[in-house]
Amino acid sequence: MDIKEIIVVEGKDDTTAIKRAVNADTIETNGSAISDETLRNIQHAQHVRGVIVFTDPDYPGRRIRAIIEERVPGVKHAFLPKEKTKAKNGKSLGIEHAKDEDIRMALSKVYSPQQSEKFISTITIDDLLAAHLLSHPDAKKRRERLGELLNVGATNSKQLIKRLTMFQITEQQFGEAIRQLNQEEKNE
Repeated sequence: MDIKEIIVVEGKDDTTAIKRAVNADTIETNGSAISDETLRNIQHAQHVRGVIVFTDPDYPGRRIRAIIEERVPGVKHAFLPKEKTKAKNGKSLGIEHAKDEDIRMALSKVYSPQQSEKFISTITIDDLLAAHLLSHPDAKKRRERLGELLNVGATNSKQLIKRLTMFQITEQQFGEAIRQLNQEEKNE
């Protein structure tokens, strides 16, 4: 699998995992304190070949995504759920621990947020409350699974509407994912 875009990862071990799974070039942020030079490199890469941000499914990874998204509009995003990135010993998580086929799957489902202001999400806070994604004991777990089902990554409650809008998730897609989530919980 050849990837045209340059993939932004957090570190050397992530680069090794990406190159093991696909033929691609990477830029490493070396943690969540991204330097201005690294951001300039990402901006240049976006202009020349396009960029896919593929960071760990944790707070630092989300922070890196947010910084890049703010400074480099139009980047694409690839996501893996926490379960697919856990180390064998279960003590850490990261893209470097993912199986090759999981990396390929995530890269095959890359999202490109639209820069168009035309898409207005009709999903409301009330919809999120009704779906037990906010103000509910299982809200965090449900948001994480929703992120997996819609392939938009895990979010906190404040980011959820923004992420659904950014990736142009329709009411129908949202409803189908919630139905699947409810069915999975029912079968547990």
